[in-house]
Formats: sequence, C-alpha cells, structure tokens
Amino acid sequence: MILGIESSCDDSSVALLGLDLELKYHKKISQELEHSKYGGVVPELAARLHTAALPNLIKEIQPYFKDIKAIAVTNQPGLSVSLVGGVSVAKALAIGLNLPLIEVNHLVGHIFSLFLEESEQLPLGVLLVSGGHTMILYVDENGDITTLASTSDDSFGESFDKVAKMMGLGYPGGVAIENLAKQSNSHRYKFTIPLKGDKRLEYSFSGLKNQVRLEIEKSVANNSQDIDFADIAAGFERAACEHIIDKLNRICIEYKFKNLGVVGGASANIYLRSMLLKLCDKFDINLLVAPMEFCSDNAAMIARAGLAKFKKNKFTQSKELKISPRSSLSSIYL
Repeated sequence: MILGIESSCDDSSVALLGLDLELKYHKKISQELEHSKYGGVVPELAARLHTAALPNLIKEIQPYFKDIKAIAVTNQPGLSVSLVGGVSVAKALAIGLNLPLIEVNHLVGHIFSLFLEESEQLPLGVLLVSGGHTMILYVDENGDITTLASTSDDSFGESFDKVAKMMGLGYPGGVAIENLAKQSNSHRYKFTIPLKGDKRLEYSFSGLKNQVRLEIEKSVANNSQDIDFADIAAGFERAACEHIIDKLNRICIEYKFKNLGVVGGASANIYLRSMLLKLCDKFDINLLVAPMEFCSDNAAMIARAGLAKFKKNKFTQSKELKISPRSSLSSIYL
C-alpha cells in the first residue's frame, strides 16, 4: 500500500491506500477549533499542532509498516511551516523503513480526490475551488495540466471566510455562510456579478466582497443585522457561484469537455453543485465530484496521487525533496 501524508495548511492527515485502491486507513486531525479563536489560520500555531499530531497518527499505522511500498507527501503549495512538518515525518520514515519517497503537489492531490475508487478519466476539465485557490484546469489525455483561468485576488473559499468574519460568524466561514443563506427565502440583495461581460477568463472576488461589506455596515447601523444577514449571505452566495458559472460557461463552449470534475474544500457547497449540474446538463457533460468527506484537505487524495506516480516509478530522493510554498501547476502533470 501507499502511505499518504498531508499537512499543507491546518489539517494533519495520514492515509494508507492499497494498490487495489482499497482505503485501508484514513484519519484527519482538524485544527479548526484552535484557529477559530483568531479568525483564521495562524502559521506558527499550525506548525506546533502538526508536530504533535503527525507522530501520533503514524503510531496508529505502525502494524502496517511491513506492507507499505512508498511514502507520498505533500510538498507544495501551502504554508511553509506546515509543509515542513509533513515532509520531515515522510523523510524520517523513508530512512527508517528504507522506502522510496513520492512528492505530491497538493492541487494535483485534489484532482485525484475524484478517483479514489477508480482509474483516472482523461481528458478532463477541472474546477478547483478552495480556501487558497480558484482555478479552471484542463488535463489532457497524457495527464498534462493547463490552467485556463484563475483568480486575480481572493479565492472563492477565502471570500466566504472573509464575509463570515464581517458578520462575526467565526472561522472557517464557508459552512457558516452556506447555512445562514439557507435561512433566507429572499432575493432582496442582487449583488453585481464580478467581471460580467468582461472578455478576460479570470475570477475576482474583491469587488463583490466590498459590496457585501457595505450592506453589512448598513444593517449594523440600522440595528437590523439578524434580519438582514441571512438575506445578505444568500445574495453573496448566489453572486459568487454565478461568477464561477459565468466564466466556466464560456470555457465549456470552447473546450467541449466530456468530463468536468469539481474539487477542493469549497466544492462541498450545495448551491454551487446544483448550478454545476445545470451547466453540465446544458452541455451534456459528465460531472465528477469527490465524496463530501474528501473535498477538503486529506491524505487519501495524496496517497492516490502518489499511487499514480508509483506506477510510473516517479520517485524523489530524500535530499532532493524540498517544500515549495508558492508553486503552481504550470509544469505539473498527473
């Protein structure tokens, strides 16, 4: 089996994936409670928590050590102090167990969350929406990845976190905003869709976030926030999702995807998924989604990406395995 280790941000996770794609073990220790006190991820705190959590997770899989064929670990992109934690554990295990190392790009890992129980379906269009990234990708039949669109400022998930913080809903904000929006039956707030009609294939959420901020401030000034916040959340969610679909619609016309995958932590948003289903029905596209449990950061997807590299004998020497906090997908392939 392949051992997967994930520590790119604020989740410590370890997984064991059989060569037959049977998930033998998967566990994730979330740091959300600790970081929620500060309204976002604190890198130094994340590093300390990874240092405590990862060795305990490794102890749990000790009985399987003899069956591990390789160690796959996230080394890019992410918080540098968090990546170091996972990579250090992976290197120590590789030396101690005399096993090969496989470096995994975290974003490629998200793509493989679509194929935890099956072979890859290529070519493939991919919408990646998370707290750190918003991208539309094209993966060709050879596994080469091309970035078709990305965000020029905030990511889709980050914009939800920031709006939640404006409303005092805490961190993380994606689920909080989604749940609050469900309490509204109103279309009272019709926020402008960013870059609507603009020929650029890119995303931008800063303007929408500012529109929402102004309405929140008005609501607070009028002492009516309890009434307004649900409607504001619903209006924001609709506009943010419509922004995603607007650019994706144009790309679907050009690329004529047969398969479209949606991945990343924010892909769990039910309203976004419903809009994607409509889009895919319109273009006769097969929509692929990761199981809800594996939308957010997890080691199972890292092990799955590692398995693909294992089959191609793509290993990395310990001395060559380095972290790269700001890497992109420009030269990464499946």
